[in-house]
Amino acid sequence: MAKSFFTPNRALTPEEMVDRRRTLVRLGLAWLSMMQVMMFALPGYLRIEAGPNDSLEVLDWAIFLMNWASLAMTVPVMLYSAWPIWQGLARAIQNRQITMDVPVAISMVAAFVPSTLATIAGTGEVYFDSVTMFIAFLLTARFFENRAVQSVDVANLQQGLHQRLKQLCLPLLARADRVATVFVLAQLALSAVVTIVWWRIQPEHALSVLVALLVMSCPCALSLAAPVSLAATHATLAAHPHITPEQAEILFSNTRRITYQNLYGALAWHLLTMPLAAFGLVTPWIAALAMFVSSMAVMGNAWRLYRIPQVSAAVSCAQGYTTPSGLA
Repeated sequence: MAKSFFTPNRALTPEEMVDRRRTLVRLGLAWLSMMQVMMFALPGYLRIEAGPNDSLEVLDWAIFLMNWASLAMTVPVMLYSAWPIWQGLARAIQNRQITMDVPVAISMVAAFVPSTLATIAGTGEVYFDSVTMFIAFLLTARFFENRAVQSVDVANLQQGLHQRLKQLCLPLLARADRVATVFVLAQLALSAVVTIVWWRIQPEHALSVLVALLVMSCPCALSLAAPVSLAATHATLAAHPHITPEQAEILFSNTRRITYQNLYGALAWHLLTMPLAAFGLVTPWIAALAMFVSSMAVMGNAWRLYRIPQVSAAVSCAQGYTTPSGLA
């Protein structure tokens, strides 16, 4: 048995191979740009008001140049690496739905546009490091999710298992969609209220708080909760098509339990961390890192499903089940 449910159990189609290559190029560009922009942002972090004026002038000139270099590195990430996000936003607008791509796109625009204007004007805060980090981490999480889905091959599943799997998937996905939709609507409303309050109290910090709040509360982990758990279950069944009925029932029960753990655990994480961003205690880049950690935690928890459930010998004998060779 493979050690990861990202290991393919089937050959990818030509279309999937092309999509995978494009995804890897987008992901590689995002990570390369993120690392470079983080280096460009260093002079801005080092700037202090104390010291000789000529030293500050040199540092300010370096910051000005680095901001332009960061802008040049961020534009391809926004236009090419983030292209799937813009496509998702267009579909959401066309279908008049609120999906995860809506707050993600708002977060990117809210950070990129003011940063670009500040770079052109030569004054003000820029958040190119947060933008590239956010996109790189988000694409990484989505890449892992996609690999988990591509690892599935249900063509050889027993007919009964296939039907039970359908009955399991639909309600879990529906509940996850409802929770994510309500959360996104509440998040957008809260972000608007918090931004207005900060604009009245300390206008210079309003944008930073807005970006951190949108990034910190990005429902990436929520959106991953059901798909990665179900993908792990699919992959387990595909890797072991001769699983016993009782083992399958235990697997389905564990799938429901872990999906709810992921879903409501991610929701609790957002509810606990959003106030930190709302009170200005979190910078945008830390918010992007927190978003990535929560997404990885959801996928790590789902990975626990990629194993054959153990059935006690007494129960198996009483109900007439036999464990196929190699599955115990």
